[in-house]
Amino acid sequence: MVYRIYVEKKAGLDNEARALLSEIKTFLGIENIERVRIINRYDAENITEKLFNYAVGTVFSEPQLDDVYKSIENDGATVFATEYLPGQFDQRADSAAQCIQLISQGDKPTVASARVYMLYGRLSPEDIAKIKKHVINPVEAREASLSQKETLATEYDIPTSVKTLDGFTELDGEGLSALISELGLAMDKDDIKFCQDYFKSEGRCPTITEIKMIDTYWSDHCRHTTFLTTVDSVKFEDEVIERAYNDYLSSRRFIDRKKPVNLMDIGTIAAKCLRKCGRLDGLDESEEINACTVKITVDVDGNPEPWLLLFKNETHNHPTEIEPFGGAATCIGGAIRDPLSGRSYVYGAMRLTGAADPTRPIEQTLVGKLPQRKIVTTAAAGYSSYGNQIGLATGIVDEIYHDGYAAKHMEVGAVIAAAPACNVRREVPAPGDIVILLGGRTGRDGCGGATGSSKSHNVNSLESCGAEVQKGNAPEERKLQRLFRNPVASAMIKRCNDFGAGGVSVAIGELADGLDINLDAVPKKYDGLDGTELAISESQERMAVVIEPKDKKKFLALAESENLEATVVAKVKAEPRLTMKWNGKTIVDISREFLNSNGAEKHITIETPKIQSFEKPIPQSFAEGMKAIASDLNVCSKRGLSERFDSTIGAGTVLMPFGGKHQRTPIQAMVQKISVEKAHTDLASFMSWGYNPDISSASPYHGAYLAVVESAAKLVATGARYEDVYLTFQEYFEKPGRDPKRWGKPMAALLGAYKAQMELGIAAIGGKDSMSGSFEKLDVPPTLISFAVTTDKAAHAISPEFKKAGNKLVILSPKYDKDGLPKTDSLLSLFERVNSLMREGKVYSAYTPTYGGVSEAVIKMCLGNRLGFAFDESVKIKDIFAYSYGSFLLEVAPEERVGELLGFITEEDISYKNEKISLIEIEAAYENKLEGVYSCNIASSTEKPETISYNARKWAAPSVKCAKPRVLIPVFPGTNCEYDSAKAVRDGGAEPEIFVINNLTADGVKRSAETFAKKIADSQAIFIPGGFSGGDEPDGSGKFITAFFRGAEVKAAVSDLLDNRDGLMCGICNGFQALVKLGLVPFGKIIDTDETCPTLTFNNIARHQSKIVRTRIASNKSPWLAECKVGEIYNVPISHGEGKFLADEATIARLIKNGQIATQYVDLDGKATYDIQYNPNGSTLAIEGITSPDGRVFGKMGHSERIGKDLYRNVIGEYDIKMFASMTKYFKG
Repeated sequence: MVYRIYVEKKAGLDNEARALLSEIKTFLGIENIERVRIINRYDAENITEKLFNYAVGTVFSEPQLDDVYKSIENDGATVFATEYLPGQFDQRADSAAQCIQLISQGDKPTVASARVYMLYGRLSPEDIAKIKKHVINPVEAREASLSQKETLATEYDIPTSVKTLDGFTELDGEGLSALISELGLAMDKDDIKFCQDYFKSEGRCPTITEIKMIDTYWSDHCRHTTFLTTVDSVKFEDEVIERAYNDYLSSRRFIDRKKPVNLMDIGTIAAKCLRKCGRLDGLDESEEINACTVKITVDVDGNPEPWLLLFKNETHNHPTEIEPFGGAATCIGGAIRDPLSGRSYVYGAMRLTGAADPTRPIEQTLVGKLPQRKIVTTAAAGYSSYGNQIGLATGIVDEIYHDGYAAKHMEVGAVIAAAPACNVRREVPAPGDIVILLGGRTGRDGCGGATGSSKSHNVNSLESCGAEVQKGNAPEERKLQRLFRNPVASAMIKRCNDFGAGGVSVAIGELADGLDINLDAVPKKYDGLDGTELAISESQERMAVVIEPKDKKKFLALAESENLEATVVAKVKAEPRLTMKWNGKTIVDISREFLNSNGAEKHITIETPKIQSFEKPIPQSFAEGMKAIASDLNVCSKRGLSERFDSTIGAGTVLMPFGGKHQRTPIQAMVQKISVEKAHTDLASFMSWGYNPDISSASPYHGAYLAVVESAAKLVATGARYEDVYLTFQEYFEKPGRDPKRWGKPMAALLGAYKAQMELGIAAIGGKDSMSGSFEKLDVPPTLISFAVTTDKAAHAISPEFKKAGNKLVILSPKYDKDGLPKTDSLLSLFERVNSLMREGKVYSAYTPTYGGVSEAVIKMCLGNRLGFAFDESVKIKDIFAYSYGSFLLEVAPEERVGELLGFITEEDISYKNEKISLIEIEAAYENKLEGVYSCNIASSTEKPETISYNARKWAAPSVKCAKPRVLIPVFPGTNCEYDSAKAVRDGGAEPEIFVINNLTADGVKRSAETFAKKIADSQAIFIPGGFSGGDEPDGSGKFITAFFRGAEVKAAVSDLLDNRDGLMCGICNGFQALVKLGLVPFGKIIDTDETCPTLTFNNIARHQSKIVRTRIASNKSPWLAECKVGEIYNVPISHGEGKFLADEATIARLIKNGQIATQYVDLDGKATYDIQYNPNGSTLAIEGITSPDGRVFGKMGHSERIGKDLYRNVIGEYDIKMFASMTKYFKG
């Protein structure tokens, strides 16, 4: 039987419905809409009625937040429902099923979810159609039936064979072209003719699987077909580019390069030359090409150790264009997998996107396109959702605006990772070795990703590309990270490859020359997949590893311990052929030599473009010019975008994305400590980027050259040394076709980048090209983004916000040549000079001018601490607004004699000669430009909540003392703060034990509950860490954890710990949410909560918030806060979407009286507040943390475990509330 329930947020808490109502009115322009209701619908099967009814109030809904209906009465509304397309991953339904399984400790039920929309008002059929189009993207979802379902089971046709393309070897040219069209292949006529010749030589016709697999293998996405096309001749319209090309030819002679000239060679030759010259000493080279890899030495607890630093940039432009959430989510998922497959732990990320103006009205949307606003906001939600769930600190988020990106959105993720060198084993697979598939199951939702990304976009793409874009499952990839971080597991891996766009065919097919793959062994999401789908379907959360047969049992056991599925799917053989068997038949049997040919050899002639002027227009009025710069899309605040991304997970963030007391000055390079898990280090990685779409459009050559300069200068401006900088490029260009002039743009850009590398002595050791940026007759701007990476001590990091009024600001600039580029010697000596001044302690803040020149730099440097600036009258207005790449603005003491004077830092206003503009006016222009797209300044209640003080006179004490208490830390699917928590516990003097909950099977759930209960008996405290258990689904946080803790054995063990052994419990963020929803705070015991109980719900701003906030100790009743004094104020990183504490007046009064309000959000004056700049979620009474009646159970939203030396250097304050040392002291007595 199928049970159904409808769940709707209570009035006043229906933020999503109200936000949609506002969008329909303002963005869609439908003013007759009066009200919107959004109702979650759940269907469940294979479940008892009793269990379903229990799940209604514990899994599907919360009585404090939701109204529940068995049916919906239509009161005159227009009603429709939506659901994901069949085969798409539905995290809400999946998490609901997992939660119910945890409760029952039996088999997982089948759950389906849908959303019901009820629209009120005088709406025309056209209005309704417009609203449906706005909420339903046909690539991922469809309109759902409103009728009751008889069953959730899907009947699949079970295929038994794959088609052989009979007659293929006899087709003529027209027949081959027709076949390309019929099968939707990405290969061209030359490629398919090449295939035909091969199969003629084999004496047979191919299977459809072989053709699809070859198409995937040779796609531009997988094999860089465009970049590997042979350049037969080049025609130049500008001598600057011609000189660079001649220099490139000289470099080819220098390294004795015999292979043909192509774009790939131009892009990679600088590294080869510099390597031959004795540079790039740190470069780590191997046959595995997972990510850029550099050898570094890491100070681990004072001991130098050899480590590997890995970094990678990934792009998901095509998927994000047509399905923004899934496309962007899998962009960061894919970026993570590359260094992860190199057995490294990914700890930092950067996100860059390209879009057309998202503030334009919907009427200007191109036919066949999603609105720009819809793309950028949904993509931001997708990327942040995945990154936040997996636990990745995103240090920089920026969006580049240019009309050309209306052709196709740009979605770029860059990540950085590290691993001890001893953990990475690299060996050539030997015959007899086995291949294990780890992680997620295969479905048809991943078919066509590689070939789809290799095609240009057209008006039909939205309708035809649904299967090409997956939903990511971040908790599954988190499990892979944990397994690969285990040195015992990583030491068994001889070679590894991630399941990217090519699925089994590429991920496993690339591991060795000879492979026998058993497709029947590949785990499936559902039945009905044929051999072709199993061979080519992409999956975001899978890895293929080669191990020796003797390690099989141990490796599979380690995978199971991390709650991961692992299956042997292939075997390495000596014969250099790739074979795949399915249903007892061989459906692929191809020689390695043919596969590695990458298709028919391709040739092109190229004409490079004439360089156009790229000088910036200079405003007549200083004040108007400053306001215009502040509100320019490529300068204005992206804070409302960036704060959606967790920037502090991992407890290694040296510079917050925005610095200063007011957190308004954006950093130019992200700086994060190398993640060393159980130890400490003072070494940090620095990562920056450079690119200007306007310069690149005028001259791709100059744009690329200056992108390299910009990325390197940003590292120097942030305090890093220049000597060991490495680069990686992101190239994104229009589909070139056969047009020589279109090919000329990427060639010019690559030559500019080549020239910059050779002259500056730094090299790109990796990159990613995407050559499909076209829509009809519209093209993306020539795009070559330079990412620069290095390492240095965290203490050397310098932030750009002005520090003190009275200091002076100077500019140091390089000399420029006649081509408008910095002279090499001048620039390199400038880098050295700036670094020396910084090491001497003479520089307080620094900024290198970029898109907006000096004017942008000064505005941004002012805002963090709201200090003003007075330009010296000797400064020319042109020098304020013109480009100034390679220059540095340095804040120094007034007596310091260095550089050219720009002016002095003041208390307020920005002035120049007789013109003045207030900081309030500048900040309004800067912050408001994108407020309607990425809100960060929503209205807050003006009510002044009471600032609470409760001084405890006596404290609880344990009946049994313990010198080193054991702290049990459970890890659920979606938990991501266990490493930070364990380190903080260890640093506080206690012994942490991380325990992974296994829910792969009903037996695994039962065993986990039994073992966890036993471990509680052996522990003195339980710490529930933060994260997104179950992806914070279904529609609410902490439900996965509460389902587990409500189990009889675990519940009894918790009661024994608290009631009989005087133990302690704590939960932060997701853990706090679980404690509240279990009743452990504020009641001190696990109860069945009702609508009168307090809870935590979605932030007022209706999105994730990540920043530093100030909290005040309101009560010292808890043993966790024994080392604090009431009234003390601490900075604390927050990162949550559901942190708003809700309770009725009677409950609040009781908490105040009992001293259970532990901490409150406060403003700069130390007063409790509802202002969203300080109270990030709108919590009642500004409550950040509460305790049980006796104080021994403590929950808080802020991540007080994310502490350490040299963290958050650009947001000054005290961070350590010493809660873990207090906990240890409590047990020591």
